[in-house]
Amino acid sequence: MTNDQLDCKVLVTPTSFGRGDPALKNAIEKAVREVVYSPFDRPLTSAELIPLVKDIDGYIAGLDRIDESVIEAASKLKVIARYGVGVDKVSIPAATRRGIAVTNTPGANSAAVAEMSIGLMLSLCREICRADRGTRKGEWPRVSGIGLRGKNVGLIGFGSVGREVASRLKGFGCRVLVSDPQLDTKVAEQLGVYPTPIEELLAEADFVSLHASLNPGTDSMVNAGFLSKMKRGSFLVNTARGELIDEQALQVAIEDGHIRGAALDCFRKEPPGKDHPILRLDQVLLTPHIASHTDEAASAMGWMSLQACLSVLRDEKSPYTVNRDIYEKKS
Repeated sequence: MTNDQLDCKVLVTPTSFGRGDPALKNAIEKAVREVVYSPFDRPLTSAELIPLVKDIDGYIAGLDRIDESVIEAASKLKVIARYGVGVDKVSIPAATRRGIAVTNTPGANSAAVAEMSIGLMLSLCREICRADRGTRKGEWPRVSGIGLRGKNVGLIGFGSVGREVASRLKGFGCRVLVSDPQLDTKVAEQLGVYPTPIEELLAEADFVSLHASLNPGTDSMVNAGFLSKMKRGSFLVNTARGELIDEQALQVAIEDGHIRGAALDCFRKEPPGKDHPILRLDQVLLTPHIASHTDEAASAMGWMSLQACLSVLRDEKSPYTVNRDIYEKKS
């Protein structure tokens, strides 16, 4: 260990951490005494985490299940630095009780997720995946798509990703409707979007794109009732959290023809089982939770999570701390 290194051990589990930016791994390995990388190329379960966290001081976390049992097993832990925005898989109350800072990376992947959301809309409009599959089989499918220009697009959630989506949709001439209980009306006015009650939005939108955070109030918000209120023949896009959707209700709505199609980048269980009924529906476009996986976004999330982790290990306050009340307890 060198003189300028922190005498700390850090666990790093995000699958894309440093993959396109080798300087990230070099930086963390120079900054601390020891770095442990995840033995799996996927998010970890709490049972898998418990033996890994017992003697770590800092934790740069992917989409792992960090419940109370993990927190209690991590006797030396000072910081959980989420590589991403969502902290729904972290037991914030347990971390706060232990005085562990939980940080995230707001805005780091917003553009990437917004671009993916629009890419999925375009793929649904033009049935690009179906056309590709048919052409590869030697067929010459006559796919009749629809245009995105002039369509009503409803955004559920208007945080940083929703705003990035709205700004890009202006170039397609779309009418953008937004529903968010914490809507910033000034930003909505600047972006030229229309604040709309959710039932009215569902009735008018040709596309409904989910950008809400996961919490008890939004878990399974896209249920049978929600889907029945959507415009017949409309599309659903989800690049937020799989738990927002009742997947069985979505399956029924697609099979009976009320919903024309859907694009899902995330699922309640990841990866979904091979026998998941949604996987059998040609009207559903599926991607493996990759909306934030661009070189730019991964680098930004990596550096922000690294700096947050090191700040707390140096007994400094990170501006990206989610549970800021831990600082009040320490003062």
